[in-house]
Amino acid sequence: MTLLTLTGITKEFVTDRVLTDVDLTLPQGARMGLVGVNGSGKSTLMKIIAGEMEADSGTISLMRGTTVGFLTQHADIKSELTVTEELSRVFDDVKRMEQRLREMELLMGEGHEELGEQYARLMARFEDAGGYEWPSRVQGVLAGLGFSPERRQMKAELLSGGEKTRLCLARLLLRRPDLLLLDEPTNHLDLQGTQWLEETLVKYKGSVIVISHDRYFLNAVCDHMAELRQTRLTQYTGNYDEFARKREADLERQLKEYELQQAEIERQEAIIRRYRMFNREKSIRAAESRERRLEKIERLDKPVDDKKVRFSFSSRRRPGDDVLMVQNLSKSFDGRTLFSNLNLHLRAGDRVAVIGPNGVGKSTLLNIIMHLLPKDSGSVVYGANVDIGYYDQQQSSLHPDKDIMSEVWDDFPTMEPDRVRGTLALFLLTGEDVFRKVSTLSGGERGRVALSKLMLRRDNLLILDEPTNHLDMDSREVLEGALQDYDGTILTVSHDRYFINRVATRIMEMTPEGVTMYEGNYDAYLEKKRFMSQLLTLEEAQGKTRTQLEKEQKKERASKEEKRARRVRLKQLEADIASAEEALESLKARLADGSLWLDHTKALQLQAEHDEAAKRLDEMYEAWEELAQLVSEDE
Repeated sequence: MTLLTLTGITKEFVTDRVLTDVDLTLPQGARMGLVGVNGSGKSTLMKIIAGEMEADSGTISLMRGTTVGFLTQHADIKSELTVTEELSRVFDDVKRMEQRLREMELLMGEGHEELGEQYARLMARFEDAGGYEWPSRVQGVLAGLGFSPERRQMKAELLSGGEKTRLCLARLLLRRPDLLLLDEPTNHLDLQGTQWLEETLVKYKGSVIVISHDRYFLNAVCDHMAELRQTRLTQYTGNYDEFARKREADLERQLKEYELQQAEIERQEAIIRRYRMFNREKSIRAAESRERRLEKIERLDKPVDDKKVRFSFSSRRRPGDDVLMVQNLSKSFDGRTLFSNLNLHLRAGDRVAVIGPNGVGKSTLLNIIMHLLPKDSGSVVYGANVDIGYYDQQQSSLHPDKDIMSEVWDDFPTMEPDRVRGTLALFLLTGEDVFRKVSTLSGGERGRVALSKLMLRRDNLLILDEPTNHLDMDSREVLEGALQDYDGTILTVSHDRYFINRVATRIMEMTPEGVTMYEGNYDAYLEKKRFMSQLLTLEEAQGKTRTQLEKEQKKERASKEEKRARRVRLKQLEADIASAEEALESLKARLADGSLWLDHTKALQLQAEHDEAAKRLDEMYEAWEELAQLVSEDE
């Protein structure tokens, strides 16, 4: 059933058109991700759906009685209530029902039994509205979105901007509208909060439209995608990965259709020119007829593929096997210990991603490794022939008063100016733009300048601090591809789980309790964490040691593998039996041919083959019965 339909939505601001004939269909219960480059009109479209902005033309159809909740990127809460009290206001109606129930109970205790039926109806409404569970729901949402017990007792108006946005998100989730509109909901969430929101939205009973640059989040949550490109919207089924594949296939198909049509138009125009060259009445009529048909053709627009950055990383020399050794490293600020006795060993070709909550010391660790901050204790030692390339998320190494061309050329003074400009063109910095001052650039543009310098250095160890920050989705994917093909070693801090999943082969998790290293990418890290959590739960429930539980888990996995192998063998045996039956039938048909017995020796030989085939088939039947019984017991 369709919950929301947009038809022909168009919106302009002065002379700038943002949306053109936008059509969208949202099924009931669907979770749709809305993507597009910055400035493509995503937030505008969301405001139009929410009723906060009017479209210039087009219609919006929403299922009757649908409630809508809208989370913007900026929230302004002016309330002297505490955070918990502010959220509890969501349940004011429930609290009034509870008060009325208490009053009715007193009256019924005084003999007003006629209130019994009214009391029962109100109690049913109270229970349906979550009357008994709302306090725990409030605390659960606050905990999930990262509000500590102390912050929950603060006045809501004293919260930071990001915390106010989280509070608005909490309020929306508690209200449970039929249609939830979320504009960048993960911007102010840490990793734990983002994972909690993913799980919440996956189980959400209403429909969701979410704007997000977090591709891992879109993969986990969404079953529909929509992209705004060149003021128009295209809708897809599936998560972000499926959308990316389908979009690429659509673009290739549209380009092929356009090229075929252009070729046919050129062919027809060449025929028309030839007819006119003959300059005869019959040929001129034929030319005019073809021209009229050509004019009626609906011309396809050439597909516009947004320009993407194009670059790669390589190293100019190979280091030794040991690239970086960090031993017993410690660092404190103002009496607060960030980490102590931290150890890290990078070998050539390693790709390590450092993750952890904000404030745990991830960027500080990189700054110490880069000798930009002093350590309290421990050692940082680089291996032989190690060349270090550093990407700073703050871009503090860029000079604000320089223009882009000088920023790059001053670092590589022997390079020909044409090559410098060619390199910048790979990062979509072309023409007069290369003479813009660094101070005038956006965060994404500064990031591209820094990446261009990093590419030209050709270092064999890349230390990257939040390299995907400020980059659009297409640029992030190009960066990921470049790092996947890179022949050096990588140490990166990132909150971008999609990036980590594609690039990292080891995960280093930093927490206030210490550092843990995990083999594999982000998905493997999550799987290991879930496994460890299950072990801990079983330990508590059964009082068993971790070693015992791991043995049991290993035994269970082996049992599952054995069951799977039996099913595979059964399927293969059934195929073998079918082939053996066909072969036996063929032998029977040949034996039934009377002419065969004219050659008695050949006939006896074929009879022996038949008997042997029949025996093998009987053995296969017996094996099938035994295996089928085991598979049946497995199920």
